[in-house]
Amino acid sequence: MNRLLILMIISLVLASPLAQAQSSTYGSTCERDSHGHIKRSLEAKHEFKRENPCPANGKAKGRCEGYIVDHVVPLKRGGADLPENMQWQTVEDSRAKDAVE
Repeated sequence: MNRLLILMIISLVLASPLAQAQSSTYGSTCERDSHGHIKRSLEAKHEFKRENPCPANGKAKGRCEGYIVDHVVPLKRGGADLPENMQWQTVEDSRAKDAVE
């Protein structure tokens, strides 16, 4: 997916009524670890990888060079930490998405 398309999708999502309603609770409902980072479910991530092997090497375990597991709707915006809310994303596209989130 190219950067422009990702930015357009993010703009539409953030402009949605649901996103506007959630903006007042931005990040406030996220469970945090002792360092203040948003807690993530390793089980959900492993399940996602089992169901969607790495696009670079086809493996369901281990590293996926050039890709990361991304939450479609960010956890800090109220997204679920479930495989249904995860996708493979290139590192480059991830940086572009993070710049606008």
